[in-house]
Amino acid sequence: MLASRYLFLTRHGEAAPTGGLTEAGQRQAFLLGRRLRDVPVTSIHHGPLPRAAQTAGLVATQLPGVPVHVDEAAGDFVPYTPMREELPETSGDLLHAFTRHLPPADEERAAEAERRFTGPVPGTEPRYEVLVTHNFLVGWLVGASQDAPPWRWLALNHAHAALTVIHYAPGRPAALLTYNDLSHLPAELRWTGFPPDFYVP
Repeated sequence: MLASRYLFLTRHGEAAPTGGLTEAGQRQAFLLGRRLRDVPVTSIHHGPLPRAAQTAGLVATQLPGVPVHVDEAAGDFVPYTPMREELPETSGDLLHAFTRHLPPADEERAAEAERRFTGPVPGTEPRYEVLVTHNFLVGWLVGASQDAPPWRWLALNHAHAALTVIHYAPGRPAALLTYNDLSHLPAELRWTGFPPDFYVP
């Protein structure tokens, strides 16, 4: 028997060059945790890098008793590198040039992330999981939830501590319930980590 999974997907808070969170990033993470206090969260997962671990820890301060797990599959990596012929005619040159500056893709880890964090779950009770990760993996999981072409993660951007929720129900396609929701953050903490031309006041 399978039950629903609600994946609360977020990018870590704003990071300092040293790898941990800035003061703004700490506030973002704390406020994200407060936003989730009314959700029956069953677990928090995060990647191994300090910015993700610190974000998850601050979220957890607002969710007493919820277990926190570090997972390599939630790390910062390139999930897929497309060939030029896979990309749209109009924007393909730009996207392909961008990929040439990235590390090699780790498609095995991307597949593991999908196995670990997506789809319905065994049992009869719904599961509410928080996943604190990085921009590339957020884009990958969102694209996969919509059955988008695998290159589509390249054009999806996630603000720091923004909230995306995906519902995986047995026998139904995945439903993207919210994307890049920043309503829990004051104006000065919104849109960090986002391309300036994508900013929406």
